[in-house]
Amino acid sequence: MSAAADLPLWAALLVALLLLLGSGLTLLGAIGLVRLDSFYKRVHSPTMGTTWGTGGILLASMLFFTMTEGRPVLHELLIAVFVTVTTPVTLMLLARAALYRDRTEQSPHVPTFTAVSERSSEVVENGRPGEPGEPG
Repeated sequence: MSAAADLPLWAALLVALLLLLGSGLTLLGAIGLVRLDSFYKRVHSPTMGTTWGTGGILLASMLFFTMTEGRPVLHELLIAVFVTVTTPVTLMLLARAALYRDRTEQSPHVPTFTAVSERSSEVVENGRPGEPGEPG
Protein backbone atom coordinates (compact mmCIF):
# COMPACT_ATOMS: atom_id res chain seq x y z
CA MET A 1 0.00 0.00 0.00
CA SER A 2 1.32 3.49 -0.79
CA ALA A 3 2.05 6.11 1.83
CA ALA A 4 -0.44 8.47 0.19
CA ALA A 5 -3.29 6.10 1.06
CA ASP A 6 -2.44 6.44 4.76
CA LEU A 7 -2.67 10.24 4.61
CA PRO A 8 -5.52 11.66 6.75
CA LEU A 9 -8.35 13.26 4.78
CA TRP A 10 -7.72 16.78 6.16
CA ALA A 11 -4.04 16.57 5.16
CA ALA A 12 -4.87 15.24 1.69
CA LEU A 13 -7.35 18.09 1.12
CA LEU A 14 -4.86 20.70 2.36
CA VAL A 15 -2.09 19.27 0.15
CA ALA A 16 -4.43 19.30 -2.85
CA LEU A 17 -5.51 22.88 -2.09
CA LEU A 18 -1.90 24.08 -1.75
CA LEU A 19 -0.92 22.33 -4.98
CA LEU A 20 -3.83 23.90 -6.85
CA LEU A 21 -3.06 27.32 -5.38
CA GLY A 22 0.65 27.09 -6.25
CA SER A 23 0.08 25.83 -9.77
CA GLY A 24 -2.67 28.41 -10.33
CA LEU A 25 -0.38 31.27 -9.30
CA THR A 26 2.36 29.94 -11.54
CA LEU A 27 -0.14 29.70 -14.41
CA LEU A 28 -1.22 33.31 -13.82
CA GLY A 29 2.42 34.38 -14.03
CA ALA A 30 2.82 32.53 -17.33
CA ILE A 31 -0.36 34.09 -18.71
CA GLY A 32 0.92 37.52 -17.67
CA LEU A 33 4.16 36.84 -19.51
CA VAL A 34 2.25 36.11 -22.72
CA ARG A 35 -0.44 38.81 -22.49
CA LEU A 36 1.42 41.91 -21.31
CA ASP A 37 2.80 44.12 -24.06
CA SER A 38 6.20 45.50 -22.97
CA PHE A 39 9.27 43.95 -21.40
CA TYR A 40 8.95 46.11 -18.31
CA LYS A 41 5.41 44.90 -17.71
CA ARG A 42 6.20 41.29 -18.59
CA VAL A 43 9.12 40.87 -16.24
CA HIS A 44 7.05 41.38 -13.07
CA SER A 45 4.26 38.86 -13.63
CA PRO A 46 6.29 35.64 -13.96
CA THR A 47 8.51 36.68 -11.06
CA MET A 48 5.58 36.96 -8.69
CA GLY A 49 3.95 33.83 -10.11
CA THR A 50 7.13 31.83 -9.67
CA THR A 51 7.79 33.00 -6.13
CA TRP A 52 4.27 32.57 -4.76
CA GLY A 53 3.51 29.48 -6.85
CA THR A 54 6.66 27.76 -5.69
CA GLY A 55 5.76 28.65 -2.12
CA GLY A 56 2.39 26.89 -2.38
CA ILE A 57 3.88 23.80 -3.98
CA LEU A 58 6.69 23.63 -1.41
CA LEU A 59 4.23 23.95 1.48
CA ALA A 60 2.20 21.09 0.01
CA SER A 61 5.35 18.98 -0.33
CA MET A 62 6.43 19.73 3.24
CA LEU A 63 3.01 18.80 4.61
CA PHE A 64 2.75 15.62 2.56
CA PHE A 65 6.17 14.24 3.47
CA THR A 66 5.87 15.31 7.10
CA MET A 67 2.60 13.40 7.41
CA THR A 68 3.74 10.29 5.53
CA GLU A 69 7.15 9.96 7.19
CA GLY A 70 6.00 10.85 10.70
CA ARG A 71 8.76 13.41 11.25
CA PRO A 72 9.23 17.03 10.23
CA VAL A 73 10.57 17.32 6.69
CA LEU A 74 12.09 20.74 6.17
CA HIS A 75 14.34 20.24 3.13
CA GLU A 76 11.96 22.34 1.08
CA LEU A 77 12.74 25.40 3.20
CA LEU A 78 16.16 25.55 1.55
CA ILE A 79 14.54 25.53 -1.89
CA ALA A 80 12.12 28.26 -0.77
CA VAL A 81 14.99 30.45 0.46
CA PHE A 82 16.88 30.08 -2.82
CA VAL A 83 13.81 30.84 -4.95
CA THR A 84 12.79 33.77 -2.76
CA VAL A 85 16.27 35.31 -2.92
CA THR A 86 17.25 34.61 -6.52
CA THR A 87 14.04 35.39 -8.37
CA PRO A 88 13.68 39.07 -7.32
CA VAL A 89 17.41 39.65 -7.79
CA THR A 90 17.17 38.25 -11.31
CA LEU A 91 14.16 40.50 -11.99
CA MET A 92 16.09 43.54 -10.82
CA LEU A 93 19.17 42.73 -12.89
CA LEU A 94 17.15 42.05 -16.04
CA ALA A 95 15.13 45.25 -15.65
CA ARG A 96 18.23 47.36 -15.02
CA ALA A 97 20.07 45.86 -17.99
CA ALA A 98 17.06 46.49 -20.27
CA LEU A 99 16.67 50.04 -18.94
CA TYR A 100 20.37 50.76 -19.52
CA ARG A 101 20.17 49.35 -23.05
CA ASP A 102 17.03 51.30 -23.88
CA ARG A 103 18.45 54.55 -22.51
CA THR A 104 21.74 54.03 -24.36
CA GLU A 105 19.89 53.39 -27.63
CA GLN A 106 17.51 56.29 -26.84
CA SER A 107 14.54 54.04 -27.34
CA PRO A 108 11.11 55.67 -27.17
CA HIS A 109 9.88 52.76 -25.03
CA VAL A 110 11.84 53.75 -21.90
CA PRO A 111 9.45 54.04 -18.97
CA THR A 112 9.44 57.44 -17.29
CA PHE A 113 9.55 57.90 -13.57
CA THR A 114 8.07 60.99 -11.98
CA ALA A 115 7.99 61.47 -8.23
CA VAL A 116 8.02 64.31 -5.75
CA SER A 117 11.16 64.53 -3.66
CA GLU A 118 10.54 64.05 0.07
CA ARG A 119 12.95 66.86 1.07
CA SER A 120 11.39 69.56 -1.04
CA SER A 121 8.63 70.14 -3.49
CA GLU A 122 10.88 69.77 -6.53
CA VAL A 123 9.85 67.27 -9.15
CA VAL A 124 12.19 64.37 -9.82
CA GLU A 125 11.94 63.10 -13.37
CA ASN A 126 13.79 60.03 -14.69
CA GLY A 127 15.85 59.92 -11.52
CA ARG A 128 17.24 63.49 -11.94
CA PRO A 129 16.01 66.38 -9.81
CA GLY A 130 14.66 69.35 -11.74
CA GLU A 131 15.44 72.96 -10.97
CA PRO A 132 13.04 74.66 -8.56
CA GLY A 133 10.41 76.48 -10.54
CA GLU A 134 11.15 74.37 -13.64
CA PRO A 135 8.07 72.53 -14.96
CA GLY A 136 8.20 68.78 -14.39
